Amino acid sequence: MQTILSTVARRWLGCLLALWAGWAVAESEIRSPDEIPGTVRVDAEGLIDLIYRIPELTLIDSRVPMDRRQGYIEGSESLPDTHTDCDTLALHLDDLDAPVAFYCNGPRCGRSAKAAQVAVDCGYRRIYWFRGGFEEWLGKGYPVIKE
Repeated sequence: MQTILSTVARRWLGCLLALWAGWAVAESEIRSPDEIPGTVRVDAEGLIDLIYRIPELTLIDSRVPMDRRQGYIEGSESLPDTHTDCDTLALHLDDLDAPVAFYCNGPRCGRSAKAAQVAVDCGYRRIYWFRGGFEEWLGKGYPVIKE
């Protein structure tokens, strides 16, 4: 009986390790594209410049709520990529010429790339993409809001 339990336990452990290893590999392979046609890619300083130059800029945090609770860029609006479509964008942006910038966790996060692509597909024309995202922002010591 104990041998059967120990065999079952080893198989479960093996399955769990295999799942974890697969997840870890999959997570490490996620990478945002270098460019998204129809957008202008900016770095942290470029985003700061946009915020000062274009007061009507809407900054969208494409991360899920759990990530946003770790902190976010002041003035950003939460719109996770999983909820981003033409209808939800229209709730945040006045018209197709409204300037908008997207960010997520960083280059290994595809959420802002997906959201920016949705905006392009919806016909928005002034789209900025902060590919370095929250990781770059924090790495440069810029302030964040935590609630």
